[in-house]
Amino acid sequence: MNAFDLDAYFKRIRYAGPRSPTLDTLRAIHALHPAAIPFENLNPLLRLPVLLDTPSLQSKLIEEKRGGYCFEQNLLFKQALESLRFPVTGLAARVIWNRSEDAITSRSHMLLLVEVEGEQYIADVGFGGQTLTAPLRLELDVEQETPHEPFRLIEHDGDFLLQAKIRDQWKSLYRFDLQRQYPVDYEVSSWYLSNHPESPFVTGLRVARAMPGKRFNLFGKELTTHTRGAESTSHTLRSVDELRDTLETIFGIQLPEHPDLARKLDDLMNV
Repeated sequence: MNAFDLDAYFKRIRYAGPRSPTLDTLRAIHALHPAAIPFENLNPLLRLPVLLDTPSLQSKLIEEKRGGYCFEQNLLFKQALESLRFPVTGLAARVIWNRSEDAITSRSHMLLLVEVEGEQYIADVGFGGQTLTAPLRLELDVEQETPHEPFRLIEHDGDFLLQAKIRDQWKSLYRFDLQRQYPVDYEVSSWYLSNHPESPFVTGLRVARAMPGKRFNLFGKELTTHTRGAESTSHTLRSVDELRDTLETIFGIQLPEHPDLARKLDDLMNV
């Protein structure tokens, strides 16, 4: 077992509060994590490995000021929660965002089940542009507020179905059950998503950050800003320099020094 540097993690997400395993603590760090550590897939895009061991996660997401996708984000979050003595179980979900609720997709997403103050909560800091910014009680048919949109859990064909309320309509994100997942389960799914030639994480750029009252989403060269209580706005980036600046300033990513980065960004601008 490799030691997790909780102090470095808290410095990265700018948390200076209590370290007791309470609901208030969970809510505080759940909001701060996706504001500080962006969702991004530069490693698969550059054909770099996505490593899920603790030292690699700490090096990339904390020391190098990078981001990552769901397995990286939620494994790092899981380590932090366990360091605070929260009981945590890793789960897996079938993503159905923009698909039928009956779609049977692979278990390609990671989320967490957290026990706190005698109740069970779902935590997830790695669903990209629609990631949770607060834990949700594992309770069906209850609209639950977060710093961003309301969410709810409903039952669907024996599974839990997570939905977000967007412009007064409920949209489904993913379906899951409570079967415990192990590191090997995440390694297999992550390898597929980061290596298969048709994986969206290999073929295009996906970046997201959830700031207080706002969500920033970058899909290729299209930047969208969602502000709570206001209309969303979109902007098409016009140059590689603008794309680099957006990644560094809006998303806070310290871009990797890689010989193919300039070419990959140029390819994105010419799609």
